[in-house]
Amino acid sequence: MTNKKPDTLQPVDDAARRLGKTLMRTARYASLATIDPLDGSPSVSRVSLATAMDGSPVFLISRLSGHFANLEADARCSLLVGEPGKGDPLAYPRMTLIGTAENLADSPDRPHVKSRFLRRNPKAALYADFPDFAFWKFTLARASLNGGFGKAYAITADDLAVPAAALESLSEAEEGAVGHMNSDHADAVGRYAVKAGASTPEGWRLATIDPEGLDMTSGDEVTRLWFDAPLKSAQDLRPVLVALAKKADA
Repeated sequence: MTNKKPDTLQPVDDAARRLGKTLMRTARYASLATIDPLDGSPSVSRVSLATAMDGSPVFLISRLSGHFANLEADARCSLLVGEPGKGDPLAYPRMTLIGTAENLADSPDRPHVKSRFLRRNPKAALYADFPDFAFWKFTLARASLNGGFGKAYAITADDLAVPAAALESLSEAEEGAVGHMNSDHADAVGRYAVKAGASTPEGWRLATIDPEGLDMTSGDEVTRLWFDAPLKSAQDLRPVLVALAKKADA
């Protein structure tokens, strides 16, 4: 008689998908695991994080680092996202992303990725264009989500996929929309942050927009406000922002 390992995984539902996406979108940093080509051993470091509009994590690293050379030799890697708070760190949600990373040095996506990354990590502007630094984009194969005790999920790339309808048009409009909201409607941005869970409306800036929501920052804090439904085009953005502002006032 063989002992069958008990299945501890929970069925993936909309709540798990939302949690996984939130962990990725709001992560300020991640633990990056790469493979050392010298002997195949795992090597782990920490990287600042942002996301591309399609939800893919992006990070900026120097060629002088060991993990840069590791990724050049073998693109397979993992990212651990999820920040602990007070008390038991294992009681907080976290997710391991498994996939590959691509150097965007020669990619047409680099300018847009750079713009989003620097709005999330403004201090990186000091070195983002140094010749030894490069932006890398992570492509997800699968993920392991731990939402707390008894809440383990096997997440697929499809579970975390972003509806594609608005990606292109919103990518073209995002930078202008973010600048306009921060310069002319900072009060609305503050109300969005409070609606998302912030304790105060003061000090918040809109950082990035994607088809499913808004990411806002205040110093080291990050919060996310989800749209009621994904945008179908960039033309949907303004009426959605107006409606969110009215709801925040209610």
